Amino acid sequence: MRLYDLDVSGNCYKVRLFAALSGTTLDLVPVDLAAGAHHAPAFHALNPFDEVPVLEDGSLVLRDSQAILIYLAGKSSDRSWWPQDPADQARVAEWLSVAAGEIRNGPNAARLIRKFGYPLDMADALRWTNRLLPILESHLHAQDWFALNRPTIADCALFPYLALAPEGGIDLTPYPALRRWFGRVQALPDFIGMPGLD
Repeated sequence: MRLYDLDVSGNCYKVRLFAALSGTTLDLVPVDLAAGAHHAPAFHALNPFDEVPVLEDGSLVLRDSQAILIYLAGKSSDRSWWPQDPADQARVAEWLSVAAGEIRNGPNAARLIRKFGYPLDMADALRWTNRLLPILESHLHAQDWFALNRPTIADCALFPYLALAPEGGIDLTPYPALRRWFGRVQALPDFIGMPGLD
Protein backbone atom coordinates (compact mmCIF):
# COMPACT_ATOMS: atom_id res chain seq x y z
CA MET A 1 0.00 0.00 0.00
CA ARG A 2 1.19 3.46 -0.89
CA LEU A 3 0.53 6.60 1.19
CA TYR A 4 0.98 10.00 -0.43
CA ASP A 5 2.33 11.86 2.55
CA LEU A 6 3.55 15.15 4.03
CA ASP A 7 5.63 14.84 7.18
CA VAL A 8 4.24 17.96 8.92
CA SER A 9 0.59 17.14 8.15
CA GLY A 10 -1.37 15.91 11.15
CA ASN A 11 -3.81 14.18 8.81
CA CYS A 12 -0.99 12.20 7.21
CA TYR A 13 0.55 11.55 10.60
CA LYS A 14 -2.62 9.98 12.02
CA VAL A 15 -2.43 7.38 9.22
CA ARG A 16 1.29 6.79 9.78
CA LEU A 17 0.64 6.51 13.52
CA PHE A 18 -2.07 3.90 13.13
CA ALA A 19 0.07 1.98 10.66
CA ALA A 20 2.93 1.89 13.18
CA LEU A 21 0.68 0.88 16.08
CA SER A 22 -0.99 -1.87 14.07
CA GLY A 23 2.09 -3.18 12.25
CA THR A 24 0.74 -2.13 8.84
CA THR A 25 3.37 -1.57 6.16
CA LEU A 26 2.97 1.57 4.04
CA ASP A 27 5.23 2.82 1.28
CA LEU A 28 5.45 6.58 1.83
CA VAL A 29 5.42 8.87 -1.20
CA PRO A 30 6.35 12.42 -0.13
CA VAL A 31 4.24 15.16 -1.72
CA ASP A 32 5.94 18.57 -1.82
CA LEU A 33 3.05 20.94 -1.18
CA ALA A 34 5.38 23.95 -1.09
CA ALA A 35 6.35 23.20 -4.69
CA GLY A 36 2.71 22.67 -5.70
CA ALA A 37 3.04 18.91 -6.27
CA HIS A 38 -0.52 18.43 -5.01
CA HIS A 39 -1.78 20.40 -8.02
CA ALA A 40 0.06 18.25 -10.57
CA PRO A 41 -2.26 16.42 -12.98
CA ALA A 42 -1.17 12.96 -11.79
CA PHE A 43 -1.92 13.79 -8.17
CA HIS A 44 -5.14 15.64 -9.04
CA ALA A 45 -6.32 12.45 -10.75
CA LEU A 46 -5.89 10.63 -7.43
CA ASN A 47 -7.58 13.32 -5.35
CA PRO A 48 -9.47 16.14 -7.06
CA PHE A 49 -9.43 18.04 -3.75
CA ASP A 50 -5.62 18.29 -4.16
CA GLU A 51 -4.99 17.26 -0.55
CA VAL A 52 -2.93 14.68 1.31
CA PRO A 53 -3.12 11.97 2.49
CA VAL A 54 -4.11 9.64 -0.30
CA LEU A 55 -3.88 5.86 0.02
CA GLU A 56 -3.42 3.52 -2.93
CA ASP A 57 -4.03 -0.18 -2.38
CA GLY A 58 -4.02 -1.88 -5.76
CA SER A 59 -6.86 -0.34 -7.75
CA LEU A 60 -8.40 1.26 -4.65
CA VAL A 61 -7.68 4.95 -4.10
CA LEU A 62 -8.85 6.60 -0.88
CA ARG A 63 -8.60 10.22 0.17
CA ASP A 64 -9.43 11.59 3.64
CA SER A 65 -7.55 10.46 6.70
CA GLN A 66 -10.63 9.24 8.59
CA ALA A 67 -11.70 7.04 5.66
CA ILE A 68 -8.15 5.68 5.37
CA LEU A 69 -8.09 4.85 9.09
CA ILE A 70 -11.36 2.92 8.78
CA TYR A 71 -10.05 1.01 5.78
CA LEU A 72 -6.70 0.09 7.32
CA ALA A 73 -8.26 -0.89 10.65
CA GLY A 74 -10.91 -2.94 8.86
CA LYS A 75 -8.17 -4.86 7.07
CA SER A 76 -6.22 -5.44 10.28
CA SER A 77 -6.36 -8.80 12.02
CA ASP A 78 -6.70 -6.87 15.30
CA ARG A 79 -10.29 -5.65 15.19
CA SER A 80 -10.05 -3.81 18.50
CA TRP A 81 -9.09 -0.63 16.61
CA TRP A 82 -12.28 -0.67 14.47
CA PRO A 83 -14.79 -3.11 15.99
CA GLN A 84 -17.35 -5.11 14.08
CA ASP A 85 -20.31 -4.34 16.35
CA PRO A 86 -22.42 -1.54 14.78
CA ALA A 87 -22.95 0.29 18.09
CA ASP A 88 -19.22 0.22 18.84
CA GLN A 89 -18.44 1.40 15.31
CA ALA A 90 -20.84 4.30 15.82
CA ARG A 91 -19.11 5.27 19.08
CA VAL A 92 -15.76 5.38 17.28
CA ALA A 93 -17.29 7.25 14.32
CA GLU A 94 -18.63 9.96 16.64
CA TRP A 95 -15.04 10.87 17.47
CA LEU A 96 -13.87 10.59 13.87
CA SER A 97 -16.47 13.27 13.13
CA VAL A 98 -15.03 15.46 15.88
CA ALA A 99 -11.59 15.10 14.28
CA ALA A 100 -12.99 16.14 10.90
CA GLY A 101 -15.15 18.95 12.29
CA GLU A 102 -14.40 20.65 15.59
CA ILE A 103 -10.69 19.83 15.64
CA ARG A 104 -10.23 20.79 12.00
CA ASN A 105 -11.97 24.12 12.56
CA GLY A 106 -10.33 24.74 15.94
CA PRO A 107 -6.82 23.58 16.88
CA ASN A 108 -5.90 22.57 13.34
CA ALA A 109 -6.96 25.93 11.89
CA ALA A 110 -5.07 27.80 14.64
CA ARG A 111 -1.91 25.84 13.79
CA LEU A 112 -2.33 26.51 10.07
CA ILE A 113 -2.56 30.24 10.80
CA ARG A 114 0.24 30.51 13.34
CA LYS A 115 2.75 28.01 11.92
CA PHE A 116 2.09 28.13 8.18
CA GLY A 117 0.51 31.55 7.60
CA TYR A 118 -2.81 30.34 6.20
CA PRO A 119 -5.31 33.18 5.68
CA LEU A 120 -7.91 31.81 8.08
CA ASP A 121 -9.82 33.52 10.92
CA MET A 122 -7.95 33.07 14.21
CA ALA A 123 -10.86 34.37 16.29
CA ASP A 124 -13.09 31.72 14.73
CA ALA A 125 -10.47 29.00 15.32
CA LEU A 126 -10.23 30.00 18.97
CA ARG A 127 -14.03 29.98 19.37
CA TRP A 128 -14.10 26.39 18.11
CA THR A 129 -11.15 25.46 20.34
CA ASN A 130 -12.49 27.10 23.48
CA ARG A 131 -15.79 25.26 23.10
CA LEU A 132 -14.13 21.93 22.28
CA LEU A 133 -11.36 21.52 24.84
CA PRO A 134 -13.54 21.59 27.99
CA ILE A 135 -15.79 18.91 26.43
CA LEU A 136 -12.78 16.68 25.72
CA GLU A 137 -11.34 17.34 29.18
CA SER A 138 -14.60 16.32 30.85
CA HIS A 139 -14.81 13.17 28.73
CA LEU A 140 -11.27 12.14 29.64
CA HIS A 141 -11.90 12.68 33.33
CA ALA A 142 -14.39 9.80 33.08
CA GLN A 143 -12.36 7.38 30.95
CA ASP A 144 -8.84 6.81 29.66
CA TRP A 145 -9.65 6.62 25.93
CA PHE A 146 -12.13 8.37 23.69
CA ALA A 147 -14.18 5.32 22.68
CA LEU A 148 -14.82 1.84 24.09
CA ASN A 149 -12.39 2.23 27.03
CA ARG A 150 -9.45 1.13 24.91
CA PRO A 151 -7.31 2.58 22.11
CA THR A 152 -9.15 2.78 18.79
CA ILE A 153 -8.72 4.68 15.56
CA ALA A 154 -10.64 7.48 17.30
CA ASP A 155 -7.54 8.15 19.41
CA CYS A 156 -5.31 8.09 16.31
CA ALA A 157 -7.63 10.56 14.57
CA LEU A 158 -7.83 12.98 17.51
CA PHE A 159 -4.25 12.88 18.74
CA PRO A 160 -2.25 14.86 16.14
CA TYR A 161 -3.93 18.25 16.10
CA LEU A 162 -4.69 18.19 19.83
CA ALA A 163 -1.09 17.38 20.71
CA LEU A 164 0.11 20.00 18.21
CA ALA A 165 -2.27 22.67 19.55
CA PRO A 166 0.57 24.67 21.18
CA GLU A 167 1.93 25.31 17.65
CA GLY A 168 -1.30 27.25 17.15
CA GLY A 169 -0.73 29.26 20.30
CA ILE A 170 -3.18 27.21 22.37
CA ASP A 171 -2.34 26.74 26.04
CA LEU A 172 -3.10 23.18 27.19
CA THR A 173 -2.12 23.79 30.82
CA PRO A 174 -5.78 23.96 31.96
CA TYR A 175 -6.46 20.48 30.55
CA PRO A 176 -4.61 17.90 32.69
CA ALA A 177 -6.81 14.95 31.67
CA LEU A 178 -6.13 15.71 28.02
CA ARG A 179 -2.40 15.92 28.68
CA ARG A 180 -2.48 12.59 30.54
CA TRP A 181 -4.18 11.07 27.50
CA PHE A 182 -1.30 12.35 25.34
CA GLY A 183 1.02 10.38 27.60
CA ARG A 184 -1.08 7.22 27.25
CA VAL A 185 -1.02 7.49 23.46
CA GLN A 186 2.72 8.09 23.44
CA ALA A 187 3.23 5.06 25.69
CA LEU A 188 1.49 2.69 23.26
CA PRO A 189 3.84 0.03 21.82
CA ASP A 190 5.38 1.12 18.50
CA PHE A 191 4.25 4.76 18.87
CA ILE A 192 5.97 7.08 16.41
CA GLY A 193 6.26 10.85 16.49
CA MET A 194 6.24 13.56 13.85
CA PRO A 195 7.84 17.01 13.53
CA GLY A 196 6.64 18.96 16.57
CA LEU A 197 5.96 15.78 18.54
CA ASP A 198 9.35 14.05 18.51
